[in-house]
Amino acid sequence: MKAWLASFATVVCLSVAATPSWAQKKYDPGANDTTIKIGQTMPYSGPASAYGTIGKAEAAYFAMINDQGGINGRKIEFISIDDGYSPPKAVEGARRLVEQDQVLFLFGPLGTPSNTAIQKYMNAKKVPQLFVATGAAKWNDPKHFPWTMGWQPNYHTEGKIYAQHILKTKPDAKIGILYQNDDFGKDYVSGVHEGLGDKAKSMIVSEVSYEVTDPTVDSQIVSLQGSGADVFINVTTPKFAAQAIRKAWDIGWKPVQYLTNVSVGVGSVMQPAGPEKGVGIISSAYLMEPTDPAWKDTQAMKDWRAWMQKYYPEGNLNDNTNVYGYTVAQTVVQVLRQAGDDLTRANVMKQAASLKDFTPTTIIPGIRINTSATDFAPIESVQLARFDGKSWVRFGDVMGDVAK
Repeated sequence: MKAWLASFATVVCLSVAATPSWAQKKYDPGANDTTIKIGQTMPYSGPASAYGTIGKAEAAYFAMINDQGGINGRKIEFISIDDGYSPPKAVEGARRLVEQDQVLFLFGPLGTPSNTAIQKYMNAKKVPQLFVATGAAKWNDPKHFPWTMGWQPNYHTEGKIYAQHILKTKPDAKIGILYQNDDFGKDYVSGVHEGLGDKAKSMIVSEVSYEVTDPTVDSQIVSLQGSGADVFINVTTPKFAAQAIRKAWDIGWKPVQYLTNVSVGVGSVMQPAGPEKGVGIISSAYLMEPTDPAWKDTQAMKDWRAWMQKYYPEGNLNDNTNVYGYTVAQTVVQVLRQAGDDLTRANVMKQAASLKDFTPTTIIPGIRINTSATDFAPIESVQLARFDGKSWVRFGDVMGDVAK
């Protein structure tokens, strides 16, 4: 079983900051006067391995924080292990991290299926499952799962926004949807249905799914073309997103295309698909896109590129998932700074649910992170963007959570 564990840790000694003698320090497993131990499962292998760069970017960000003196004088020890995008392996990894490595919390475990598989365990153990890297709407359920919190905009809302854009720009559309056959894909589909309202039955002419174990989605694309669809909503992870874009082009199917935000990476999706084949595709954005000329000369992107060159030189500067890792890592560092010397699991969750207008440097201006004890959805706004063959070009206004 150890064969699938691609484990690494970022452990850098920090200078110890002075602490008032009267301050009462509180620790749970994974924290002490010198260390904060954080765990994660990430698909470094398997069908979603393109996302593995997120974990590497987060490790690189923590290395920078450690070099800068750490968090209240404590080093971050980051243990990120490979789950292969397999729910059983995610369960095994989470148990190892909590019971053997005794991490303070899990940060950013990736994938809707994997997080679904560990959610009940994490909540039973009362260990934070924090800023999960999936936009399923169910992560915002503090009443039933008070130890699980999302981070990115949820899939249901994104699907709703696309549906509303279709109604506005192409009200006679015949819509075909390709989706991953799990909660990730089904959340999008339900959002599209809700956004279309009573027009969903007449406008959606085909819905086809795929399994993460499928070798390709070529047959699904051919089926969608055969349905007569002239609008294509592509709800896939990077490997299949690139396949779908390429296949649609190759068979001469030219619908208006909408692509899930989780697969907009220029380096991981658009370039493998063939950039010319993705011209005109619409998606959504909430982070600065590294290929967008509008951000090139901003201080935020200059800092990001400098950080990449120093701490993650092997990373792709055209891959927006590296911006994702950098930005969500900023958020968890903010939580830990707020936690101060009370590094208990309960206080970590309390601080995560107490973010007020937090703006990571690489988030789109106008979008802010807010949470509360009753709202575990940190980011609830997006802006539409269109691919021009080189980068994603934003258009329209920042749109709030239309799901509320």
